[in-house]
Amino acid sequence: MFASALSSAVGNIFVALLVLVGVAIYTGLIRQISVRRAGPPVEAAPDVPPVRTFGLPEACVALGLIAFLLLNIVSSFERSAPIQLNSRDLIANFLLSLFVVLLIAVVLKLRGLDIDALGGFSKSSFKRSVSTAVVLLLAATPLIGMAEALTQSFLGGESSHQEIVDLFNSSQSLGQRVTIIVLAVVIAPICEEFIFRFFIYGVLRRYFGVAIGLFFNALLFAAAHTHLPSAAPLFVLGACFTLAYEWSGSIIVSMAMHALFNSAQLIFLAFPQLFQQ
Repeated sequence: MFASALSSAVGNIFVALLVLVGVAIYTGLIRQISVRRAGPPVEAAPDVPPVRTFGLPEACVALGLIAFLLLNIVSSFERSAPIQLNSRDLIANFLLSLFVVLLIAVVLKLRGLDIDALGGFSKSSFKRSVSTAVVLLLAATPLIGMAEALTQSFLGGESSHQEIVDLFNSSQSLGQRVTIIVLAVVIAPICEEFIFRFFIYGVLRRYFGVAIGLFFNALLFAAAHTHLPSAAPLFVLGACFTLAYEWSGSIIVSMAMHALFNSAQLIFLAFPQLFQQ
């Protein structure tokens, strides 16, 4: 009895320390972002033209995209019964996301905006972006876990897994699982980070500032998944992705974080005997 209580106490202390470390790291990012934005602007080289940023046309496109997402969110919660996700629906959703990404890219190109410079795609090497993503995701994990635990407690232990988890668990063929893995680990991180962090957050930050842009972007990201038990963890996850993008200046970092997070979730699902929920 004493050994069990001691083990539980040590475990709780360890988890609390992990949460404190995560809070400290992301608080440090916020401070660095604030100092950077409060300081004098960095002067570009004389022969380098200033990078054009998002303007009114992009704001109109973002507003239409936000309205579409809100309509989808409202309609999903108005359904009397949840829709069972299948592979065809999953592929259709990802194709729609790809179409939105291409539409945004075309608009930006027609407007003469430099997508690479705006998103920091080539700001740092791929290896550095991935290593940064690993560190920031490890720091974010206890914060997401805390939000998950609070959600479980508030909802009386209801599981927060989404429909795609049920689809992965119920899939009977290797081909179906491979399709889900490719979509979740490659396509979804690229599309969602391009849409939510690069574009929607970029427009919100341009007109409302970092704090308001981060809050509403994370809120929209969580709500767009249309799964109430996952809302709090997804909000924290979206906020961490946004802070990582804002701090690093490269959307590749948040894309890598998103891909690593989804990969970890699928590993837990594929090998449930090795992990406790």
